[in-house]
Amino acid sequence: MRVLGIETTCDETAAAVVEANAGQDGRILSNVVLSQIAEHAPYGGVVPEIAARAHVEALDRIIKKAMHDAGKLDFADLDGIAAAAGPGLIGGVMIGLTMGKAIALASSKPLVAVNHLEAHALTARLTDKASFPYLLLLMSGGHTQLVAVLGVGDYVRIGTTLDDAIGEAFDKVGKLLGLPFPGGPQIELNSRDGDPARFDFPRPMHGRETPDFSLSGLKTAVRQVVQAHGHLEQADIADVCASFQAAILDIVVDRTRAGLREFRKRFGLPQALVVAGGVAANSVIRQALLRLASETGLRLALPPPALCTDNGAMIAWAGIERLRLGMTDGLDFAPRPRWPLDRQMEKIAGAKA
Repeated sequence: MRVLGIETTCDETAAAVVEANAGQDGRILSNVVLSQIAEHAPYGGVVPEIAARAHVEALDRIIKKAMHDAGKLDFADLDGIAAAAGPGLIGGVMIGLTMGKAIALASSKPLVAVNHLEAHALTARLTDKASFPYLLLLMSGGHTQLVAVLGVGDYVRIGTTLDDAIGEAFDKVGKLLGLPFPGGPQIELNSRDGDPARFDFPRPMHGRETPDFSLSGLKTAVRQVVQAHGHLEQADIADVCASFQAAILDIVVDRTRAGLREFRKRFGLPQALVVAGGVAANSVIRQALLRLASETGLRLALPPPALCTDNGAMIAWAGIERLRLGMTDGLDFAPRPRWPLDRQMEKIAGAKA
């Protein structure tokens, strides 16, 4: 089975071809990602209109390259077309989904409208052959969640952020310090020369039984320190970065422990702790989670950094997982700027709409 995956939910234009055998084994034949960092850097964040225009200009050639890199394939060689249909910036989502529909229609192939969060949730089954059920820690610029992954299409959110996502906090602190966009990699880089004990930043929600996150208080504390110091020397910036990252580490480990307790209480022993999303590319956070997994006797499934950030391979793999179960979608499937992974949350969101 071979599936083309298309990803345009934020500021990466991506396409990939993934194949799978009759078992669970999957292989990435191609994975092409065009980053828009340079376009958005002057604004210190992603500008939706710029992102949408960049997707329009690049998507054709990105798909063409993905098909070429996969072995000069034609669309006739595929078994399905998977396109991210949300959640995300609606302009970008519409472009990728419309392209997926057009290819599916022209090639008479089934369409799979993929939830971007589900793609992150299932990536570890491609890279690490993770077995259900497992606990997913999803950390990105737009999402911070702990999710019980019970099966394809069967997810229960057991923890979430009450305000900012971890990736958003990284980016906003980076902007506050005058670091280039995106802030996450820059904070990790600068923290290597800093003193993590210089600033005693708060650890919101630390020790709470409920496995939720809160980042706004930490972000405010960093702002207050920066404002109080006025001009920051490079050494000061490094210390702020190191102290902020240390607080994030403590929060992530503590909240994940709480999530594991809740998972065991409700669903029994997880087969693994799976980490996904762009923040999972942070090497310091990866090491902290490796230690946590070792302490708790759990297997840690951590996809390579390139598959933690947005990419087409994760969309293609989610398409394969759903196609195997006969889960396809019609050409009238509407793009969704908001699309909760948890079915109960989706019902609530639908009722509010």
